[in-house]
Amino acid sequence: MLKNKSYIGISFVILVFGIYAIPKIVNRFQNNEIVKGDRLDKVSNATVDNGKLEKIGPAPQFELVNQDNSKINNETYKGKVYVLEFFFTTCPSICPKMNQSMLQIEKTFFGNPNFGIVSITIDPEHDTPSVLKEHRELLGVKSSNWNFLTGDKTYIFDLSNKGFNLYAGENSKVRGGFEHSGLFALIDKNGDIRCRKDDYGNPILYYDGLDKKGVRDIQQDIAILLKE
Repeated sequence: MLKNKSYIGISFVILVFGIYAIPKIVNRFQNNEIVKGDRLDKVSNATVDNGKLEKIGPAPQFELVNQDNSKINNETYKGKVYVLEFFFTTCPSICPKMNQSMLQIEKTFFGNPNFGIVSITIDPEHDTPSVLKEHRELLGVKSSNWNFLTGDKTYIFDLSNKGFNLYAGENSKVRGGFEHSGLFALIDKNGDIRCRKDDYGNPILYYDGLDKKGVRDIQQDIAILLKE
């Protein structure tokens, strides 16, 4: 008899809990709130970007000549935020897209004396200062802080592959005869390479100059560095 009363009591409690709780649980599912517990909130809040960019380290030292045959080096850009790329003027594949991405970045920050762009050719035997000047004019570059640089091929390849760790190489089997990365490096006013983190909290190192999101991200981060 006592056992039966215990079962009846437990059943009554379960029934009351169900009447009270189940509609609330269903409502949370319908409103997509089922994952918004206190514990999960703390985890998600820990990954929110605080606007600070990662410091990767100092940009490699370089000295090359530009489209006007003037020497350009790291000191030229001291106190400026700048974006750096490796390209070549006769590139039939990714360079035109990279050029357009850089033009978009130039337009966004045009007139700001604290911003600049560096484009270094990986085909210096063809891309002489005069060729680079013609290419610059063809693109319609307006900023005096956007320099197109050339110099010794071995020096440039070492700067790309060993200095920035951005791949560049010769390959007779591909159109144009050269292969290279489509990534952009972002350097701050102190000469340090900077970047944001990916969705997993890892530094991205460089920005994809062939991707709309990559170009948008680097513009947002340029604005952050200009305020530092």
